[in-house]
Amino acid sequence: MELIGRDDQLDLLRRLLAEPRSHGSAVLVRGAPGIGKTALLAETAALAEGLGYRVLRTSGVEAESDIPYAGLQLVLRPLAAGAAELAAPHRQALDTALGLADAGVPDVFLVGLAVLNLLADAAAVAPVLVLVDDAQWLDDATASVLAFVARRVDTEPVVIVGAARDGYRSRLNSDELTSMPLGPLTDGQAAELLADRAPELRPTAHRRLLAEAAGNPLALTELSRTLGASADPHIARLPLTERLERAFTDRLETLPDITRSLLRIAALDDSSSLTEIYRATRQLTGATAGTAELDPAVRARLVQVVGSDLRFGHPLMRSAIHQTMPTGVRHAAHAALAAVLDEHPDRQLRHRAAAADDPEESVAAALEDAAHRAARRGGIAAAVTALEQAAALSEDADRRAERLLRAADFAVELGRPETVTRLLDQALTGPLSRRQHATVVWLRGSFDEGLHSHSSGANSLTALAEEMAAEDRALALRILWSAAQLCFWSDPGPQGRRTVLQAVERMELDELDPWRLAICAYVAPVDRGTFVLERARHVALKEGDDGRAYRMLSTASLLVGGFDLARAFSAAGGAPLRAQGRLGLLARTVGADAWSALVVGDLGAAIAATEESRRLARETSQTMMYALMTATAAKLAALRGETDSVLELAEEAEEIGLPAGARPVLATASMARGLAALGAGRFEEALGHFRRLHDPADPAFQVALRLTAVGDLVDAAMHCGRPEAVLPIVTELEEVATVTSAPVLHAELRLARALLAADEDADPLFALALSADLSAWPLIRARTHLAYGEWLRRRRRSVESRDHLRAARDMFDALGAIPWGERARRELRAAGETSRRRAPDARDQLTAHELQIVALAADGLTNREIGQRLYLSHRTVSSHLHRIFPKLGVVSRAELRTVVGALR
Repeated sequence: MELIGRDDQLDLLRRLLAEPRSHGSAVLVRGAPGIGKTALLAETAALAEGLGYRVLRTSGVEAESDIPYAGLQLVLRPLAAGAAELAAPHRQALDTALGLADAGVPDVFLVGLAVLNLLADAAAVAPVLVLVDDAQWLDDATASVLAFVARRVDTEPVVIVGAARDGYRSRLNSDELTSMPLGPLTDGQAAELLADRAPELRPTAHRRLLAEAAGNPLALTELSRTLGASADPHIARLPLTERLERAFTDRLETLPDITRSLLRIAALDDSSSLTEIYRATRQLTGATAGTAELDPAVRARLVQVVGSDLRFGHPLMRSAIHQTMPTGVRHAAHAALAAVLDEHPDRQLRHRAAAADDPEESVAAALEDAAHRAARRGGIAAAVTALEQAAALSEDADRRAERLLRAADFAVELGRPETVTRLLDQALTGPLSRRQHATVVWLRGSFDEGLHSHSSGANSLTALAEEMAAEDRALALRILWSAAQLCFWSDPGPQGRRTVLQAVERMELDELDPWRLAICAYVAPVDRGTFVLERARHVALKEGDDGRAYRMLSTASLLVGGFDLARAFSAAGGAPLRAQGRLGLLARTVGADAWSALVVGDLGAAIAATEESRRLARETSQTMMYALMTATAAKLAALRGETDSVLELAEEAEEIGLPAGARPVLATASMARGLAALGAGRFEEALGHFRRLHDPADPAFQVALRLTAVGDLVDAAMHCGRPEAVLPIVTELEEVATVTSAPVLHAELRLARALLAADEDADPLFALALSADLSAWPLIRARTHLAYGEWLRRRRRSVESRDHLRAARDMFDALGAIPWGERARRELRAAGETSRRRAPDARDQLTAHELQIVALAADGLTNREIGQRLYLSHRTVSSHLHRIFPKLGVVSRAELRTVVGALR
């Protein structure tokens, strides 16, 4: 199709292609069918080739949308030789995904990293353009990989340009690609195109066609061809897409019977192979089918032959043939295709299933096997489709239900609540066993941490788990874990928590079992805090653990106040999760490290971990986890004195967390607001924010997280002269401390006691607080020095105060807690000592992402190893380091170690 009236879009694409070769970008062209997306992509390819780009192409095909990595194979075919140079885990993941090897399930993100490195290596020779047409029909696995790559090409000479129809869901969306809407032609442009394509059209027909086509180039071209030069138009008042499809089918009816059969086979085939289409047509009709029989369709411009492949002139042609094919003919065509696909068993099976009129257990069982093969390749979407088809063809009601429930379980993994609901509703139309019914209930609450369940969700899940315990203990434990997570994200109340706790303890799991420890920590972080801490330190996980148990233990340790232990488990769990590409679980493991590092005061590590966890949560569609890490970023910004960022991040987190009642999100956001006010000297405001954390009626109350903010609460109260406002809270927490050995609570209470004490008692209490082992709690130590120095100065003991204020200043400077370091300076000046300015360090000069790269480089990791850990190409890492070195004034990694070492 001639490209008319797209100058603005072409100019933008031309600028993207002409930018410096070290800079990549990604664009998604959106528009109605026939609006000119494919023509724009073709012109982009021509521009790129003229600029020396290597052009890679793929296209979504509706018939292939459930074949895992079908679209990716087309992109990578020209780069096959380069795959041999990939690191072994990436090469194996890619080979498995593409069906070239049979190994464990490759996570789609590990495949994505392999593709990213393959493209980056190719782009080092010549810049690369990846063109993706009909993105709405890409298989999920390919779309996920391309979205992963699109988020990471900003420093690579790689440009991705996709095209998708309006109104279709696709994993390629505006989060990964800049959206470029493609609208209709102007009246003048439409008239120019129509005059070129149908110069003999009568004026009345010309005017009517311009009005009906509404600026759609394909409509102008195809409808004018259908009308002819002298016909008086009679265009039905149908949506434009349907009118176009009707135009194609009208042309189809003018073709010989054998040609129509060829096109019907081609429309249903998930391959474009002419040889295959000819064979299946002969099978269907018993007649000769070859080039001569196809020629009428070529002359009618419905299809074109490219080498040994058949391509439709437009996707609407394929869908028009689909929709107008009689059911009996469609079944017969699928059967014909199945008959010629002996060398492609999975494809043959799909056509056998589509040809079936009635339930057929042999086909259903084969589809179930195919689903598990697809899942082993990472084709989870394909597994869902195959299992749903298997259920429809099942002769036995129990097997039908099992297949639907397994499909729903896979759909949970895909993050598709609407698909889960549909599959579960189907399962409920037939008889279910008790276990199957329990699975339905459990799966319905698998999204957004189960927060959209009613308030008794934890209680009902617990009852369900206990009901299942004797029949299926593994299922019962998974259901109970869901109930425990609800106790963290919401609050079922003391009785609800006791119910869950009693249920897990009745299961008589080993005391060192990670499931038991995690459930206890989530449900009863105070009552079972000491139990969890003491046993978690002695857990010896089996060699080869996949990281899930470490993830559970890291968050469990966090909730019971053992932040050093939480960080150790996070580090241990992160390695296997990174190696496997399981970024969903990694987001949570790194998130536990981020929260823990923040509490203890390792702000450099907290900055990097928070940024990574937040990014991964967004990539893996974990909405509440993303909100929690956004609130954590707000808390971090508060400690850093970045006031504007605090408010922006806290508001974003609360917008997600408040409607769902996500207590950890709201508690962390409230802490962030309180810390920002405290750092700015707005003590009354700070007190209000911190008091919310300790009010059970407030949605920001979270039974475990509130134990980390006792010192801040009392600090704010003392500075605004309102100690009586917090005494009941501290008294209650003193009672809590008799139950749990949580290190953070006891450290916070030692500071609180000193702050609240009468003058004659404060000295020894401050000394006691500082004499405790606070080596793992540098932020609490710094705050205690500051509080003691302030107390001494206000009692005119200025000389004594200086040592503590000086220590506080230096510690806060080292930690990067800027407002508190400035507060210590002000106090020092008031005590009669001039204080030097804080020297900026790497945390002030680098982004969170750059800090992460710097820390790993300083630890001696190569660029390729850093890329593998952070899911970046090694060339992107090199590009970042090239920019980082001048910022820090270093020229070598040895010097970098010195700079980073000062932050640790």
